[in-house]
Amino acid sequence: MGSPCEILTKAADESLARELVDVVASEAWRIEDKFSRYLPGNVVARINNSNGEAIEVDDETANLLEFAASLFDMSGGRFDITSGVLRKAWVFDGSDRIPDDKLVQSILENVGWRKVAWERPSLVLRPGMQIDFGGIGKEYAVDKAAGLVIEKSATPTLLNFGGDVIATGSPAESNGWQVGIEASETAAGTAQRVIRLSQGALATSGDARRFILKDGVRYGHILDPTTGWPLKRAPRSVTVAADTCTEAGMLATLAMLNGAGAEEFLQAQNIQFWCQR
Repeated sequence: MGSPCEILTKAADESLARELVDVVASEAWRIEDKFSRYLPGNVVARINNSNGEAIEVDDETANLLEFAASLFDMSGGRFDITSGVLRKAWVFDGSDRIPDDKLVQSILENVGWRKVAWERPSLVLRPGMQIDFGGIGKEYAVDKAAGLVIEKSATPTLLNFGGDVIATGSPAESNGWQVGIEASETAAGTAQRVIRLSQGALATSGDARRFILKDGVRYGHILDPTTGWPLKRAPRSVTVAADTCTEAGMLATLAMLNGAGAEEFLQAQNIQFWCQR
C-alpha cells in the first residue's frame, strides 16, 4: 500500500480484536501481492511485461480495469492508469529537480488508455506501455477489508490505509471516531481539521508529502496524462466523505484533476467535502 495501515476496534475481548486484525492484514497483503506494480510475478507484472501479447485476466482484475476505464471517460482522459510510466521522468521527493520536457514528451508516447485493446477478459498493451492501479487500489483494499470485518462481527471498527478511512460503526457512547485531516503546509502529521466519522468513508487526495519545489513554485505529484506535467491550480488537498472509500477516493481524485474547478466539481456532486489551497 506504500503507507501505514491501521485498524482500531472496540472489540469486547482480545481474541476477537486479534481475529479482526488478522482478517484485515491478510486482505491488505492479498491485494498488495496481486496488484502492486513493484512486485514480480503478479497479474500487473504479467501485463506490464507482455510486450504486446494478449493477457487474459481474472474477474477481480477485469472489474478494476473496467472501473479504471470508466474513470478515464468521466475525467476526460485525465485519470489514466497507463500514466504511471511518467515516473521515469518525475521523482516527487521534495527536491528541485524538474525533468526535461523532451523526456516527458517521449514518455507520453507510451501513455493513453485509448491505445489499449481491452475486451473482457483480454487486455493488450503496446510494447513500452504499463498499467498502475495505484490511483484506485488502496481505496479498493480498504472497502474489501471492511467488508470482511462486517462479515465477522458487528464490532465498531475503523480502518485507515494511508489516509483512506472507513468506519463500520460508531463506538458505544460516542458520536463517532475522530479523524484528522493533515495540514498541507509544513506541519506534517498535524491535523488541520478533525472530523467525527460514525459510519462511512473518507478519502483524501493531495500533495502534502509528494512534490517538487523549484524557484518558489510547488509541483504536486498528480500529473495530467494529456501533458505529462503536474496539474495547474489544483487544491493542495481534497477530502471527500462517501459511503465507500472507492467512491470517496474517486471523487477526491476527479476533483484534483479538475484543477481550479475542483470545488465547482464537488459542489455539483452534492457531497460533503473539504478543500485546502
